Amino acid sequence: MRNKLIIIGASGHGKVAADIATKMNKWSTIAFLDDNSNIKTSLGIEIIGKSADAFKFINDCDLFVAIGNNSIRKKVYEDLESKGASIATLIHPDSIIGQQVEICSGTVVMPGAIINCCTHIGKGCIINTGVTIDHDNIIEDYVHLSPGVHLAGNVIIGKHSWLGVGSAVINNITINNCSIIGAGAVVINNITSSGTYVGVPAINIHSRRN
Repeated sequence: MRNKLIIIGASGHGKVAADIATKMNKWSTIAFLDDNSNIKTSLGIEIIGKSADAFKFINDCDLFVAIGNNSIRKKVYEDLESKGASIATLIHPDSIIGQQVEICSGTVVMPGAIINCCTHIGKGCIINTGVTIDHDNIIEDYVHLSPGVHLAGNVIIGKHSWLGVGSAVINNITINNCSIIGAGAVVINNITSSGTYVGVPAINIHSRRN
């Protein structure tokens, strides 16, 4: 870990990431990169360049990709990773992390989140405010769990999926890659075809390609 942190993205998600990084008290300096030239600071933190400038800081700084869109976050992360960047993991001190939990680089765990034992969280994930993840879950790479998502035990969430605010998944469920679960939906059956699922119980309203 290095003493300086560069956060790519200074909008709402970036501000939350910066707030968490500040509370972690691991970096002496935090700065933003953002492509909106109309803003110079965010959360009182200076914006020192555009996202493409990230490669200038690879040798001296940790980097974090604070972009909500799963596909864009994945591209930026993998571009940085291919150049040997040190990619930070942000975990709010008010989250609760159980034993034998693996959280991979580039993931953010926000305040009030609970991740119970023996769970794996992949690269570049967003574990949002108040999310609960029970035992033995597998959250694959670049998944976004919105505020208040609840996952029971032995759930698998496929890569690039997005679960909306307040959605819930019962135990022993697998959700296919690139799935979208609508706000407040309840998943009670395996999702084997990528698509958009809404309702109680959740049903597919739009199929997608992986």
